[in-house]
Parts: sequence; C-alpha cells; structure tokens
Amino acid sequence: AVLLLGLCDAGKTLLFARLLSGRYRDTQTSITDSSAVYRLSQDKSTNVTLIDLPGHESLRLQFLERFKAAARAIVFVVDSVAFQREVKDVAEFLYQVLVDSTVLRNAPALLIACNKQDVTMAKSAKLIQQQLEKELNTLRVTRSAAPTSLDGSATGGPAQLGKKGKDFDFSQLPMKVEFVECSARGSKGEEGEADLEGLEKWLAKVA
Repeated sequence: AVLLLGLCDAGKTLLFARLLSGRYRDTQTSITDSSAVYRLSQDKSTNVTLIDLPGHESLRLQFLERFKAAARAIVFVVDSVAFQREVKDVAEFLYQVLVDSTVLRNAPALLIACNKQDVTMAKSAKLIQQQLEKELNTLRVTRSAAPTSLDGSATGGPAQLGKKGKDFDFSQLPMKVEFVECSARGSKGEEGEADLEGLEKWLAKVA
C-alpha cells in the first residue's frame, strides 16, 4: 500500500480524492483511514492501494502503527503555505516516521509532496527540504540527548537518524527520498485541474 501521511489540513484527503477521481471535493478533517485502489494512468493493469491516514495529532501515530508494515511507499504531504509556521510539527511527525524500526527495516520509498503550490505564498520544495533537514538535525541532537530511564535503558528509542557526526540530510536514510511540488486544488481552484503530475509519475515508479 501507499500511505498518505501529514499534518491536519495539509491537503491529504483532497489529494487522495483527486488521484482517484480527478475531481475536486470539499473535505473535512479525517478521523479514520480511507483506502481505495488507485489505477496508474499509463498502465491500467497496475494498481496500488492508497491509504489516507488522519493527520490529527491524537490519531496519526496509532494509524501509522496499524498500517506501517504494509507500506510499500509513503507520501508525506506538506502544506507549503503554512510550512514556516508548522515546520517544527512537520519535522516532529516526520522524525517519528523515520526512526520507526518497521519503517527503517522495510525502507519504503518516501515522497515529500509539497502541496498547495497554486498559492503565491507557497514555499518551494528546495526550501522545504533544507528547512526540514535543519529541523530534523536539531531534533536528532535533542532526542539523542534524552535522559535514560532508571534501569539505564534509553527512553528515546533505538534508531539513530542519519549518520553520526554529520549534519543530517535525506540522502543518509535507507530509503530513497524525493520531493515534488504539487497542488491538489490546481491553479484555477475548484474548477481547474489539479497539478499532480510529479506525484503521479512517482506513484507509477514505485508501483
């Protein structure tokens, strides 16, 4: 399956709807998962199961827990407009995904989908990548310095992100990480076509 992850309001459910039907629909914050079979446009015989997971803070990790073993690939959706404001939260959630032992073992392909590129204030994928690397580097330092519990075992969890002694960047991960810019709304808003070409190409590749 391909999991769609991200914070609330990043646009996951609209992306999900657009990929499946091509049409715009109004969406609400998801409180449960939705899954559907996505047929690749070029090759009708190939399909993947897309699973849209809730982005709400209180729910997202339990849903990740449930589906992570089945993930052949992960699309992590970022709101490019609110990114400056949300960078810490985005990095925090991404960090939890990246140090998960199942995810590290299976190393599913990871796409960071920088959504809402139709808005003038949207940050570019390049900037989002640089900021995330910086933020994940900071998190890694603070997490690895987490106090150990009474019996001497570390409470931070086993995995170390990236390479010790080097600033973190995505190339150090066991999975291939790519960034695309996309827009689930499209430049003409609800009437227009969504701009998901990069995402669709990537899905065709990982399927």
